[in-house]
Amino acid sequence: MSGIKAGDSFPSDVVFSYIPYTPEAQEFNACGIPINYNASKEWADKKVILFALPGAFTPVCSARHVPEYQERLPEIREKGVDVVAVLAYNDAYVMSAWAKANNVKNDDILFLSDPEAKFSKSLGWADEEGRTKRYAIVIDHGKVTYAALEPAKNHLEFSRAETVIKNL
Repeated sequence: MSGIKAGDSFPSDVVFSYIPYTPEAQEFNACGIPINYNASKEWADKKVILFALPGAFTPVCSARHVPEYQERLPEIREKGVDVVAVLAYNDAYVMSAWAKANNVKNDDILFLSDPEAKFSKSLGWADEEGRTKRYAIVIDHGKVTYAALEPAKNHLEFSRAETVIKNL
C-alpha cells in the first residue's frame, strides 16, 4: 500500500501499543503497563485526528508539533473530534513518559506506540531507519477524510494542528 487518502476506509486491523493515563501512575517515575489499543475498533464510531512523527523527545516534535495540538485542543473538540492521538515508533513506555513530560493528563491526547512502525510501514510512511514519518490522518466513523504526509523529516505544514483543523 502506498499511503492512505481521503475516501479510503481506515484499515480494520490496526493495533497500537499504549499505556493509559491513570492518576496512580501520573508521576514521572511511576509506570503503567502497556496494553494493545485496537484503533480500528476504538475509532469505528468516532471522529479522530491521528498525527504521527519521527520520535518522542525530538526537536520539532517537542517544540512545535505536540504543543500546537495541546494549545488548540478546545477548538478541535468544538469541531466534534472525539480522539486526538499522536503516534511514533517509540515503545509505549517512552510515549507514556513523553505524555507526562508534556503534562498531558486524562487521555486528552493519546500517546500511542507504533511498534516497529508496523502501521506506518504498511502505508509506506516510515523512513529508511524504520521510524514513523511525519503525517496526519483524520478518520470520521471509519472513513479517512484527510491524510497528508510531510515531504521531509523536519517539515511541519500538512500535519500541524492548524492545517488539520482547516480540513475537519
